[in-house]
Amino acid sequence: MNKSFFARWRASFFTGLAVAFPAIVSIAAIAWLFSTVSSFTDLLLFFLPHEITHQDKGLGPTFWYWKLAAILLAIVLITAIGVLARYYIGKRIIEWMDNLLMHVPLLNKFYGAIKQVNDAFAGNKNSFKTVVLVEFPLAGTYSIGFITNDQNEMQNKTGGKTVCVFVPTTPNPTAGFLLIVPVEKVTKLDMSVGEGLKYIVSLGSISPEYSPPKIK
Repeated sequence: MNKSFFARWRASFFTGLAVAFPAIVSIAAIAWLFSTVSSFTDLLLFFLPHEITHQDKGLGPTFWYWKLAAILLAIVLITAIGVLARYYIGKRIIEWMDNLLMHVPLLNKFYGAIKQVNDAFAGNKNSFKTVVLVEFPLAGTYSIGFITNDQNEMQNKTGGKTVCVFVPTTPNPTAGFLLIVPVEKVTKLDMSVGEGLKYIVSLGSISPEYSPPKIK
């Protein structure tokens, strides 16, 4: 009787877990994202006294509703930057800030890499050029990469046509490997640069639709 009851309980528990697990993970992910984003956006509340925005007379953590207010303020500011970027003076300010960040030692390495990935997501034609397939890290195994340059000194040194291919790591595409590959060993893909980055970031779970050519 006890064994039968335990077996029924176990079956019900795992069935309930299977049903509730996606919701639990989704809520946990949203809570983590809210906490992570608010840890940065809370800085926007610097003009308010801590006694108002924080618990325990300003010594404890920020109240959740002030965190939400900070996130909404960040959204408004980002939208304002987007509107400003459409006008000449806004473009000049952004260009000045961009040049300033690119001249800060160490910071320019991270900023340059992140900016290149962001430009690729936005479809900037001056960043990654083409999505390709290359044999890496071993012969017979393939990795997705992006052609960054098809004119380089190595062509004269190797005596053949080569291209520079950046192979990002997953799920962090800001790091990776720069490969100098003979052009005949590069297979160009039909997916766009944005689709290629999404494919890498999603660990291959988000792939663009592909219709194989019809055989006549």
